[in-house]
Amino acid sequence: MRRTKDEKEEMTPRKAVPAPAGTSVLREYAEALIIAVLLALVIRTFVVQAFKIPSGSMLPTLQIGDHILVNKFIYDFEPVRRGEIIVFKFPQDESRDFVKRVIGLPGETLEIRGRQVLINGAPLEEPYAVYSDGPFAQTLEQEHLGPLVIPPGKLFMMGDNRDHSMDSRVWGLLDMHKIKGKAFIVYFSLRSDDIPYASAVPSLIFVATHPSIIRWGRLGALVH
Repeated sequence: MRRTKDEKEEMTPRKAVPAPAGTSVLREYAEALIIAVLLALVIRTFVVQAFKIPSGSMLPTLQIGDHILVNKFIYDFEPVRRGEIIVFKFPQDESRDFVKRVIGLPGETLEIRGRQVLINGAPLEEPYAVYSDGPFAQTLEQEHLGPLVIPPGKLFMMGDNRDHSMDSRVWGLLDMHKIKGKAFIVYFSLRSDDIPYASAVPSLIFVATHPSIIRWGRLGALVH
């Protein structure tokens, strides 16, 4: 049986035309970039997030210009403990993030008498707390707060730099749902007040040409 010319052409296997080499490379780079961005978003949303310390409310534990990493999922597996340093949404303005230390836990009775914090009537040992002759020092000397029973789902937060910290003494208890995570390491630190520029590019150039403003000894320091 004789086949027509069209039938012979249909039965003849056709060779695949390879994509241009340049297009293939660009596609691979684009796919790698998309995957990297997606992974970064997932990590930032659910695992670890970076924050910068802008004020001295946690001195000397955290310095102005410290860059810290925060574990965002740890409290899905374990409870919040007293003494831990956490980052949370500021209750009075949730567009801002605050970092403070956990002092009072749900169900506890907290009282402050001057510079002494009492939990369930017993003095709390606080080797991290510092006091100075700051603008609130005289007021804090005579401060008396409580006794206050902390309700379920709430925390009492304080900064280590007690005379320079706006914390639960000012804005009240923290709702635990506003917690972003637990601070665990300083990954970078520099004396940011020494940088004479506000914009990013000149600041980066200044740091690169003035490495002495980097606090090399704080890199990798654990937060506790």
